[in-house]
Amino acid sequence: MSDATTHLLLPYILAAQAQKHVTHNEALRILDGLVQLSVLDRDLTAPPSSPADGDRYIVASGATGDWAGWDLNVALWTDGAWLRLPPRTGWRAWVEDEGLLLVYDGAGWVGTTPSELQNMALLGLGTTADASNPFSAKLNAALWTAKTVVEGGTGDLFYTMNKEAAGDDLGLTLQTGFVTKALVGLFGSDRFRLAVSADGSTFFDGLSVDNANGIVDQPRLPRFKAYTNYDNYVGVGTWTKIGLNNTDYNDQGAFDAANNHFVAPVDGTYIFGATLLYKINASATARMRGRLVLNGTTEIRGSLGEISATHVSLATAIWLQTMVPLTAGDTVELQGYFRVADGYFAADHTSFWGCKIG
Repeated sequence: MSDATTHLLLPYILAAQAQKHVTHNEALRILDGLVQLSVLDRDLTAPPSSPADGDRYIVASGATGDWAGWDLNVALWTDGAWLRLPPRTGWRAWVEDEGLLLVYDGAGWVGTTPSELQNMALLGLGTTADASNPFSAKLNAALWTAKTVVEGGTGDLFYTMNKEAAGDDLGLTLQTGFVTKALVGLFGSDRFRLAVSADGSTFFDGLSVDNANGIVDQPRLPRFKAYTNYDNYVGVGTWTKIGLNNTDYNDQGAFDAANNHFVAPVDGTYIFGATLLYKINASATARMRGRLVLNGTTEIRGSLGEISATHVSLATAIWLQTMVPLTAGDTVELQGYFRVADGYFAADHTSFWGCKIG
């Protein structure tokens, strides 16, 4: 039968032993030193000069003096002497001056925080991860920073996201109250997309970039081209709205054909252009003018044009172009005017176009 316990090497009280209290007290002394082990330091190779009763240290390699040969052992100052406590695999010790928890692995004291985390099934930071979100974090800030050249890095930082096939989705989902408001990435193809939503179910592409050629498209950009399919008669001396009852295209329905004007869907800067083609009524001495008008009353600066020479029916034309800032709901219309003689603004080639540019 052994005279000490297996793990902590506490001495047994043997049968017929004299002074049993000595053995018992020795076991208590060792228990008091090892249970809930907390050491003051692990970097000393020589005993401190004035230890207090109960002070404990992990002896550093290369120990001298009373600690000679005690490398990596626990040294306990008790009853005026140093007691050597050889560590066993699995012992844990809190290092007070470092705020560090160590474990003895059979060869040395190692940190309990692993240097590697591999093949983990779930990881939650400040919240609980689950099968749908195996990595979950509840934070107010996060930082990714490049490993510098001085630290052995390159100074660069790349964040890589990968999907299996072109038809799969890859991107960032931006939410408010867990309702998706925007998507950024590659969704259903390898085209880069920025899409937004008001309700998390219906999405509108605000930006799309073709990965094959880099061409950028803004599918929801307000733009239109309207024209008249009949000759608009205009008398002498009166500015008259041109009836533009057809569109070649009308993204976002911004051109109101029923009222023959463009309606700004959002605030922004817009560019407009127009063509007014002359058609004779009675005299080629007509002098035609054209302009673009804001909200039915205000002539837009830079949009006024006139042809003063003798007109040629279905050949003489005015081209107008201007840029203007608009507020959502503002209207822009095309107006024509004749002085000297009346006439028509001809079908098909009398047109009005525009788009948002900023």
